[in-house]
Amino acid sequence: MNSIVFLFVLLQSLTQYPQPMGDVWDEETSLHMKVHAEQQELERFWLEWEMEQLALEQSGVGKYLQLLAVALLLVVLLVLWFMGCKRSMRREEPEEESVNASEDEGGNEVDDHVQENIGRMLVERIQWPVQDLQAGCEWTTDLMDNYMVYFGHILSNSFYPVLQRAIGVGSAFEGWSPREQDVVYRVLIPMTPPRGHSFHLELDSAGQRHVRNFRVRVQLECTCTREQQAENMLCFLHHPEEELRRNQSLSLLHTLCTSSYLDVQKTARWFYQLVRAIWPALPQSHNWHLVLLPSTRSCQFKVTNREASFRIEVVFGVQRGDSDIFVSSQPGYAGTPSTLWLESYDVAEMKFFKHIARQAPPDSLHLRCLQFFSHLQLGIGFSTYTMKTIVMHLLNIIPVSQWCRRHFLRRLMDISERLLLSLEAKCLSHFIVGNQRLPEEITLPPDVQTAEPPNLFLRLVMDPVACSQGIGEYLDLQRRLVAILKPDN
Repeated sequence: MNSIVFLFVLLQSLTQYPQPMGDVWDEETSLHMKVHAEQQELERFWLEWEMEQLALEQSGVGKYLQLLAVALLLVVLLVLWFMGCKRSMRREEPEEESVNASEDEGGNEVDDHVQENIGRMLVERIQWPVQDLQAGCEWTTDLMDNYMVYFGHILSNSFYPVLQRAIGVGSAFEGWSPREQDVVYRVLIPMTPPRGHSFHLELDSAGQRHVRNFRVRVQLECTCTREQQAENMLCFLHHPEEELRRNQSLSLLHTLCTSSYLDVQKTARWFYQLVRAIWPALPQSHNWHLVLLPSTRSCQFKVTNREASFRIEVVFGVQRGDSDIFVSSQPGYAGTPSTLWLESYDVAEMKFFKHIARQAPPDSLHLRCLQFFSHLQLGIGFSTYTMKTIVMHLLNIIPVSQWCRRHFLRRLMDISERLLLSLEAKCLSHFIVGNQRLPEEITLPPDVQTAEPPNLFLRLVMDPVACSQGIGEYLDLQRRLVAILKPDN
């Protein structure tokens, strides 16, 4: 065991010895050195612990096995040192970094057993949310299905948007949540035009470059056909306005639109009225209490009883062709005009996680990795969507079979390293837009599939202060990670 420790300390000193970079280091270089020192410290903790576990496994085994372990450890440490050197030289493009070491983790039986024990211990020491997300998703789906029955009856002869069955999206329906409490169950309700109307999506070229916004132009269509005349519907285009006003409800242009464009805020207010009016007729109203929550671009409400509480957010969307991309009412940047609808990738991302779930073994921890980091970064500055994007990129290149308990520590380190590389390169590519490696069941419009992926870290390129701040926030995240994962003395 002493020989193992000696080799470890020797090679660790090689990896930590700073390379000369001149007499004066700038602030960014100093921050990078601190970051790598934090990473090496965490790796040192766990290598020492692994060696102790390996020694326990080898007690009672011959001297040959111990010497073999020393040799294997030497090789592993040399590989780690080489990877550290290689990583320090590549700062420009982290998108397709090598994951060969991660993908080829088949070690000997003793090492696998050690990694399994480490993974088990980590899973046990991390405090996980206790809320049953699957039960909450099922309850929310049942509630929205009941609502849809009444929507169909009430709106069948109106000229309001036709509401389709709600689609569960967001973290809860993907199987994870950054918070133990206040889980939000988000659903997207696709809308299609009513009779005598059509929707036309117009890209807003005046919007921010990294955000694609659309306007939904509502156009009246001729209904002077025998079939629609049999429904006693007057044509909005070819009947006198006085006759229309006297004998037919107002068109969508006069109810939920602003200057011929579908208005997000008017649509949200209209939907709030529907939710409030229909609630007493639902079976859930007998045992649950409904509280409507304020929102201008969606409909948010909470349903509670003595044992449970569910917070639900309903966003509205118009589908782009037959694809999994919608323009939706989801909140945008501050001051977003009410006639702007943001391009949403929620459905495509939900389908990606469903695809991974079908491929993953029962003991896969990929969602726990995401949940761990999304909770870890709360209050630091990184967004939950940043951590989700990093995990989706890794799921797309690391086989899903290698997200089990014995790979748990390595996957956590992969996520941390990908975040650091992205910060250093000031680039984190959007996962859906421009991705040519998505599962076949995810359908994208041609312009989304071939577009240049937006850089989620564009602000770091534009603002040097934000870049230094991002590295500092990473250091804070790394300290939290060390505090949680550091083995007990």
